[in-house]
Amino acid sequence: MNKLEGKTAVITGATSGMALAAAKLFVEEGAYVFITGRRQEQLDSAVKHVGKNVTGVRGDASNLSDLDRLYERVKADKGRIDILYASAGLGEFNVPLGSITEEMFDKTFNVNVRGTLFTVQKALPLMRDGGSIIMTGSIASVKGFEGLSVYNASKAAVRSFARTWTADLKARKIRVNVISPGTIDTGIFVGVPAEVKEQFVSLIPMGRIGQPHEIATAALFLASDDSSFVTGIELFVDGGTAQI
Repeated sequence: MNKLEGKTAVITGATSGMALAAAKLFVEEGAYVFITGRRQEQLDSAVKHVGKNVTGVRGDASNLSDLDRLYERVKADKGRIDILYASAGLGEFNVPLGSITEEMFDKTFNVNVRGTLFTVQKALPLMRDGGSIIMTGSIASVKGFEGLSVYNASKAAVRSFARTWTADLKARKIRVNVISPGTIDTGIFVGVPAEVKEQFVSLIPMGRIGQPHEIATAALFLASDDSSFVTGIELFVDGGTAQI
C-alpha cells in the first residue's frame, strides 16, 4: 500500500472502465487524482465512485482549450504532476477499407493521436522531473484486425510517441510507457450477445476476458517506483492474445 503516497496524478478519459479503475487504485495507494471526461453526469458519478482525494474536470482530450483549463486547475490546486495517464480514446469498429470516411478518420485521430500528443505536451511544464507518463495503446497496434485500420493505425502512433518521447525526455528522467490492453470487460460489451463474447474469448490464450482492475494494477506498476528502470515499453495486458 501507499506506493503513490503524496503524488499527484492526472488521468484523462477516466469516467468508466479501465481508467476509472486506475483512478480508484491510485487514490487507494496514496495519490491525489484529477480525472477528466466529456460528460458532466458521468464525471460526477466517477468522482463519487473514487470517493476521496479526487477532482473531476470536464473536458475533451482533443480540445486544446479544455486541456489548458485542466492544467490550470491542476497548477492552482497542486502545482505539479507526478503521474500523467493519457487514457482518453475512441474507435469505430467494422469499417473496412472502402468504407472509411474523412469524418471517421478525423474523429479517431483527433482524440487518439492529436489528443494524446497535446495532453502530454501541455502537461510538461507541470511534470516533475523523474515522473511517469503512461499512455493507453492497444493490441491493435500490432494486430491487423479486420475493419479496424484507422483505429489500429492510431494506436500504432501512440506506441511510436512513447519511443521518441522516451528519448526527448531522458534529460528530465521522465519515463514514458504504453499499456496495451487486450479484450477487457468494459462497457463496450453491454448488450453484446453471448456467442460474440465467446468468439472473443476463443482468441485469448488464457481463455477469459480481462478485467479493468488488471489494467489498473499494470498502470500502478508503471506509475510507481516499482518500474524505476522501465521506460519506452509497450506493456501488453492481453491474456497472451498478441503474443503467440
